[in-house]
Amino acid sequence: MTMTDQQETTGAERLAGNPRIAIVGRPNVGKSTLTNRLAGRRVSITEPTAGVTRDRISVPATLRGDLGNRVVELVDTGGVGIVDRDDLGPHVEGQVKTAMQVADLVLFMVDAREGVTPLDKTVAGLLRGINTPILLIANKAESEKIEWEISNFYALGIDCDPIAISAQNGVGVNELIERICEQLPPATDDEMRIEPTMKLAVVGRRNAGKSTLINAFAGTERVIVSEVPGTTRDAVDVIFERDGENFMVIDTAGVLKKKKMDDAVAFYSDARAYKAIRRADAVILLFEAERPISSLEKRLARFIVDQHKPLLLAANKWDLVDPNVNPTDFKDYLDKELPGVRYAPVSFLSAKNGDGVWDSLELCSELVRQSQTRISTGELNRVLEDALKGRVPTSRAYRVKVYYATQVAVLPPTFVLWVNDRRLIGKEWLRYLENRLKEAFAFDEIPIQIIVKNRDRREASPF
Repeated sequence: MTMTDQQETTGAERLAGNPRIAIVGRPNVGKSTLTNRLAGRRVSITEPTAGVTRDRISVPATLRGDLGNRVVELVDTGGVGIVDRDDLGPHVEGQVKTAMQVADLVLFMVDAREGVTPLDKTVAGLLRGINTPILLIANKAESEKIEWEISNFYALGIDCDPIAISAQNGVGVNELIERICEQLPPATDDEMRIEPTMKLAVVGRRNAGKSTLINAFAGTERVIVSEVPGTTRDAVDVIFERDGENFMVIDTAGVLKKKKMDDAVAFYSDARAYKAIRRADAVILLFEAERPISSLEKRLARFIVDQHKPLLLAANKWDLVDPNVNPTDFKDYLDKELPGVRYAPVSFLSAKNGDGVWDSLELCSELVRQSQTRISTGELNRVLEDALKGRVPTSRAYRVKVYYATQVAVLPPTFVLWVNDRRLIGKEWLRYLENRLKEAFAFDEIPIQIIVKNRDRREASPF
C-alpha cells in the first residue's frame, strides 16, 4: 500500500491539533531512549542491538517547559542505513522518510562519543530536502570532554547549534525541551491529549496479519507489512478516526513459544504483547482461518480471560478457506479448541482485502459498550435474590449468609458480593451466579468479575 504525502499528512492516525515531532538518525544513537525520556514512560524497546525499532512508534507526550506545557505527538523511527537480518532496511527507511515529511519538527540524533559517521551524513542529506525545522541532538554527552567534541557536527550542514544531552541520564533534556517548545508552531485550542473512545489490542502469532489489519484501520501504511515472520517487534499505537470518534489500535509482535525466544528483543517483544492486552479496553485475537488453532492462541486466550478483557476472535484470511466450510461449524470448532472463551463473538475477515474489517471494529465497540454498563444496586440485588431462591451456596458445617451485592467498576463490570464468610463461597456457585448476571443484564458476550468480601453481620441483613 502506498500513500501520497498529503494523504499521510492528513491521515487518520494523526492527533488532531497536536504538533508532531519525528526523532531520526542512524541506528543505535539513542532515539528510542529519548522517546521514552520525553514521554515519561517506556514506549519503545531499547536494546544495544542495532535495528530494534522498525515501525514508526507514536505516542502523545506532555513537554513541560518555561514557556508552558505542550502536548505533542512523538514519533520514534528506525535507524537509517540499518543492515537488517530480515532484509527490511528499505521498508524501515520508507517509514523514516514519511515521518520526516509530515513532522512539524525533526530531532536529528547523532552519537557524541563516535563523532560524525558516513551514515550521519546520509541522514543529513535526506533532511536537506525538507522544509521542516530541525534540531541537531548530540546524544551520549555525559562528560565535559565529550561535549567539547560536538563542534565537529557542524560539518553535517544542519543550520543550528548541536544540543548536547544524555537521553539515558537525563542530562541536558530540560534545555532540549525549551528548544523544542521554541521551534513548535503556536499552541491552539485543539492542542490536547486526545482520549480515544476505545483502546484495542490486536494480538496473535507471527504472520497472522496483525499489521495488515492495523493498516486497514488507519487507511495508510502505518506499520511495515512483510512476509518475514516477526517483522513487528514493538507494540505500536496507531490512532485513527472513524465516524467522528478517535480509536487507538495497538499492533503487537507475534507471540512465540518460550523455547524460540532466542534473544532479548524477542523476549521484550513478547512482553509488550501481554502488556498491550492489560492496557486495552478490548482485544482482537487474530489467527489464520486456514491453520489449526495452536498452543499460542490458547495461551493468549487464557491470559485475556485472566485479565477480564472483552474479546473478539478474528478468523483472518477467510477468503482463502474452502467455500464449503460453514461459519457455524467453524464456530463449533473454536468452542472445542478454546472452551474458556465460548462467550466471545467471532469475526470472519480478510484484512488484506478489507472484507469484514469495519464489522470487526463495530463488534469490538459493542463489546466495550456492554462492558461500560452500570447496574443499579436495586436491580442487581433483585437478580441476586432470585438467584438465591434457585440455588444457595452451601457448607457442611456452617450456614452461608449472602447480604447484598453492588457494582464497583466497569471494563469489566465488577461486582462485590458481601457475605458472612467468603471462604464458604465455592467456585461452582460463583459460576452459577455469574451466568445469572450475564443472562439478566445482557453480558453474554463479555467477561464480568465477582469479588467476594466479608461483612459484619450486624451491618446488614441477608436475603
